[in-house]
Parts: sequence; structure tokens; C-alpha cells
Amino acid sequence: MESIHSKVRAVNWQSVASEMHMKGYAILPSFLSMQECDDLKALYPEPAIYRKVVPMERYRFGRGEYKYFKYPLPDLIDSIRRNIYPYLVPIANAWMKVLNIDQEFPHSYELLQKACHEKGQLKPTPLILKYGEGGYNTLHQDLYGDVYFPIQTLVVLSERGQDFTGGEFVMTEQVPRAQSKPIVLKPNKGDLVIFTTNFRPVKGARGYYRVTMKHGVSEVESGERYAMGVIFHDAGS
Repeated sequence: MESIHSKVRAVNWQSVASEMHMKGYAILPSFLSMQECDDLKALYPEPAIYRKVVPMERYRFGRGEYKYFKYPLPDLIDSIRRNIYPYLVPIANAWMKVLNIDQEFPHSYELLQKACHEKGQLKPTPLILKYGEGGYNTLHQDLYGDVYFPIQTLVVLSERGQDFTGGEFVMTEQVPRAQSKPIVLKPNKGDLVIFTTNFRPVKGARGYYRVTMKHGVSEVESGERYAMGVIFHDAGS
């Protein structure tokens, strides 16, 4: 979709890279329009477009429900995946370099997908999530297989304070030999959150070291909170 292509090109990616290096996350306010958010939310009850439905309580992942889209992805989601990925690759590869990890991610989304498929990771990972009152998501990482891209994105589809209260986006940062640092973000409807899937590098006195990060959602106090997550690598199971 040309609108996504234009929006992505208009982003100050140098600023995003700086925030990712410093904090492990960045927020693009109002990346999607209110109508685009509503269109995505309207897809929720359509069973034919999903490959899997996960009731979170059953697996002790939290309280709520999420659904994985199947291929072909809805145009808007596919466009986000394809257009944003090339701008995140330099960040990911810089992280691999400073941490001395023998990994270089391909510069095109198609080549990343090819690498996933060669490892038997054939299932799409973009998903839509729904939390009602009392809903939450436990801290986790979205890895899915041997091939995983270390950065992912999330768009909140509901209006904070109007559609729901509570439901903050929570991250933890685990510095070696220290207690975890909590990070609480309050993205609003249409905001795109870019964040690390697994870890980020931090520069210390003896060079860079790896800081593990996880993410989740705090308890929704009232209403319903919808969100859409775009993970760039595919899953094997």
C-alpha cells in the first residue's frame, strides 16, 4: 500500500536507530490512522484469515486471546512488514557486530523469509491481540525458531482512556549481575512501537555486553484493548 510506503519513508530513521541503541525501543506516534486501526480491528471476528487462535489463560500466557494471521497476510500488515524491515536491518546488524555475534541479516524481507523457510519456519507470525477487563500478557520473547530477527513492532488499535484503561506496554531489562529494570510505555491508538525481540547491546568499561529484554502487557482495568503485532521472521511450529 502506497500510504504505508510513504509513511515509512517519512520517518526519521536515524533518530529511531539512536533510540533503539540507547533504549531498545522507539515509538512512532500516529503511524496508522484511526480508520486503519478500525479496519484492522474489524478483522478480528473473521475466522478464515487466521491460522491459529490462542486462548492465553489455557497456556498460562496471561488472560486474553490472540490470533495468528495466515498467508496471504492482509495488505496493510504485509505492507508494514515489507516496508519497515529494510530500515531495521542496519540496527540489527550493528548489534550483531558490536556483540561479536556471527550473524548478518539480509537487507531484503524476501531473503529473510527465504532463510526462515529453508529452516522449516513456514508459518506467519503477525498477530492480533484482544484483552478484556482483567486481561494481561506475561513477560515473554517472540523467537519461534532458529532464525529470528531481533526487532519487532506493535500497533495499539484502541484508544487509551476511551476504549480501555490500564493495559500499559511493559518491558524489562536484565543487566548482568543486577536486578531487572522495569519500563512502562503508554502507546495510544495508531502508535507504532518498535522494540527488541530478545536483547540489545550496552557499552560498558570493557566493551559491549548483552542486555536481555522481555515484553508484556499490564492488567487492563476496564474496557477492551486491541493490538496488532508484526514479527518479521516466520515460525516453525
